[in-house]
Order: sequence, then C-alpha cells, then structure tokens
Amino acid sequence: MRLGYGEDSHRLEEGRPLYLCGLLIPSPRGAFAHSDGDAPLHALTDALLSAYGLGDIGLLFPDTDPRWQGVRSEVFLREALRLVAERGGRLLQANLVITLDWPKLSPHRKALVENLARLLGLPEDRVGLGFKTSEGLAPGHVQARAAVLLDG
Repeated sequence: MRLGYGEDSHRLEEGRPLYLCGLLIPSPRGAFAHSDGDAPLHALTDALLSAYGLGDIGLLFPDTDPRWQGVRSEVFLREALRLVAERGGRLLQANLVITLDWPKLSPHRKALVENLARLLGLPEDRVGLGFKTSEGLAPGHVQARAAVLLDG
C-alpha cells in the first residue's frame, strides 16, 4: 500500500473561469494560473506523484513551458495516473477537501463527485469530497488538499 498527499491553491480574479474537479463552476471569478487552475486536480496530481516519489506537478509540467498554457488539468491527472500504473500502482481511494469562500459548492457536490470518479476510474463511494470556507482568512483564493490510497 502507498499513501500520497498533495495540495494546491490559486488566487481568484474577475473574468476568469473557475474549474474545479474538471467542471466549469458558474462564478464571476476564477483561478489565476498558467493552466486552467483546477486546484483540486492539481492537488490530486501531486498526491499521486508523491506516492511514488515522482516530484510534483511543477516538475513535470512547469509553468515556464508554453505547452502547458491554458491546458486543462485533466491532462496532468491522466499523466500522473499513467505514471502510477506504469509502476504497478492502482488507485484505491481518493479524498479531497476544497476551501473556497464563494461560490458555495454544495449544490455542485453530486456532479463534482461523479466527474472525479470518472476521471480517476473509481466508484463514487471511493471518492471523498469535503468543502470548507476560509472563515474570511483567504477570501480571494481557492485551495485544495488531496490524499490518495494506492495498492502497489
């Protein structure tokens, strides 16, 4: 068994899209980032890579490389899953916590879990998803923390 942990955060800016768990969430503000800024998928990617000592998302997909400009974060997650599988690993469970003051995410929970399960190749009951607010400490940011359990 292996455990992996990752986290990511982005500041929010007016007029940018807000992608979370691979879905576009209606919001007047979205993540400022080189890619699409999907903090939950970035955290999951880092968690998968960390379980096998493969560095982090910035090592594999540096923001100094124009190839990754505006790229959907699903690309990063798929590559991390491929690298894990290449080493004989199999994802068993994933847990995510997203911290965001606004918009409220609870109306999107079902869709977010469904999409995460699809992207990760897991049944929905193996995908944990929690939401928190920053209690006003970081209202202009989105943060995600992820933990994964793997076999192999």
